[in-house]
Amino acid sequence: MNRSLRTIIKGTIAAAVMVQLLSASAICQDWVVPADSKARLSTFPFTDETRQAGERLYTLNCKSCHGTPSQGNFITTLSPLPEDPATEKYQNNTDGEIYYKVWEGRGPMPSFKNTLSPTDLWNIISYVRSFNSSYVQSVMKVITSAAYPGAVIGIKLFLDQDREKISVKATASSEEKVVPVTGASMKLFVKRTFGQMMIDEEKTTDEYGEASFSIPRELKADTSGNIMVSARFSNIDLFGDVSKDTLLQAGEKITPVSLTAQRAMWNVVRKAPVWILLTYTLGVLAVWGCIFVILFKLRDIYIIGSNLSRPPGTESKQ
Repeated sequence: MNRSLRTIIKGTIAAAVMVQLLSASAICQDWVVPADSKARLSTFPFTDETRQAGERLYTLNCKSCHGTPSQGNFITTLSPLPEDPATEKYQNNTDGEIYYKVWEGRGPMPSFKNTLSPTDLWNIISYVRSFNSSYVQSVMKVITSAAYPGAVIGIKLFLDQDREKISVKATASSEEKVVPVTGASMKLFVKRTFGQMMIDEEKTTDEYGEASFSIPRELKADTSGNIMVSARFSNIDLFGDVSKDTLLQAGEKITPVSLTAQRAMWNVVRKAPVWILLTYTLGVLAVWGCIFVILFKLRDIYIIGSNLSRPPGTESKQ
């Protein structure tokens, strides 16, 4: 290997090490949240209902790392360590800071912007705040927008007659008039068991404040064909932290199938596959056969040992 090549390799390794050190240093620094995000407030008051919903979401999405609040049973192998939400350090964050950190993520902390809806996230904050007896909530009564100052931003969802598209209409309502929210990038999600699945691509509202999303074929729904659809703006800072969750009959109905309807490995004996029954039976016979062979061999060893311990001429006749 010539000198120039060794120099290049050493430089590359040094650069990689430096990047890792800088990344680790950045993660260990205090997490500074932008001022506008820090001041963000929930659009609805926290209640027992929101706390219960938040507890379910926290258990599903957060408990594996942060543990049960106030129990200190969080994962200790992560670096930096995840914070217990019940601690004073965590509770000193504003609602907006908690929202921003969960929404954006950093380092080992994943981003939940494509997993949770804004409503879901506020419900989790509602649950977390229940561990702070001195917490007093401040509620944003009007959803403000930098693009439509003083107006309340609203979203409506519509399903077309052919059930092939979902239309989203965004409006900005003020005391004087209601105008369409134009040029706003929007995303549409369907609630799944472990998060949210994005439908179609990101769309931009037209001059009427509308955007249309194609429904995937064979989109699974519940037994009635209903799906929970959530629409929200991509640029929250510009168009406001607003989302719309609507139940639409836009999916393929799921017909529950009994696990005992057909032959299967997890079925009852009379419907289990024949090869499973044969394999199990032969396996049991083979195990018991080995046990009997071992017992007979032990018997032979005992007899031989007994004969060796007797004086000559008194061997057992067995």
